[in-house]
Amino acid sequence: MGISGHVMAMNRVQQRLTRSTAALDRAGVRYAVVGGNAVAAWVGRVDPGATRATKDVDLLVSREDLAKVTSALTAPPLNFTRQILTHEDLRDIVLFIDPDEPSKTSGVHLVWAGEKIRPSYTVLSPLVDESERDPEGFLVVSLAALVRMKLTSYRPIDQAHVTDLLSVGLIGPDLRAALPAELALRLADIERGLLEHE
Repeated sequence: MGISGHVMAMNRVQQRLTRSTAALDRAGVRYAVVGGNAVAAWVGRVDPGATRATKDVDLLVSREDLAKVTSALTAPPLNFTRQILTHEDLRDIVLFIDPDEPSKTSGVHLVWAGEKIRPSYTVLSPLVDESERDPEGFLVVSLAALVRMKLTSYRPIDQAHVTDLLSVGLIGPDLRAALPAELALRLADIERGLLEHE
């Protein structure tokens, strides 16, 4: 993909984020943007040039609000299509596919608030109240909750996202002190890796 194609793809993700969160706001549904878009939102406040592109939109919602979320995202003007994806060691994922880009890798994924995203995780996902209004207008998960989520998942992309947050100075002493011991050790491992590559 060339530079222009990359920029167009990023713009489509941003538009999908804006449209889907606006629909939930209109419907009065509490949510929080999580995942790569949340990292970009926080990093972008400090250094817009340090943000990383992402393909999909991840939204934290309460399971009991699924009917309201479905109604908001499948109604006009969005007309998204709801699907259920099943993965090994992962609870069923509710996915909303954009008719303008009908790909399972670039839709809107729901993350259940206050639950384990994977049965093997020891830390629950945040509650939707752990959020704030981003300058761009949508609700984004709090920085502390985002760091917990990324250190809990701890896949290579999550480690890269934590590195992004560290690189712009967003993970301070108070946030570190509030981390569960297991997650604090993972953060220390990421920082050691950064020092070794300097």
